[in-house]
Amino acid sequence: MLRTLTDFYSDESGATAIEYGLIGALVAVGIIAALTTFGGSLSGMFNAVSSKSAAAMGG
Repeated sequence: MLRTLTDFYSDESGATAIEYGLIGALVAVGIIAALTTFGGSLSGMFNAVSSKSAAAMGG
């Protein structure tokens, strides 16, 4: 019984999975923050490109 508890205590595979999950969540939060911050200017840029390309094609 003591050996089983010692093995369970020294097993770190779950900790690694949790760390990767936290890193993934942090990256997702960063992407969401960047898209929220630059969303309006990106939308304006795409609209400008769309209207200029439509005008260049004669439409």
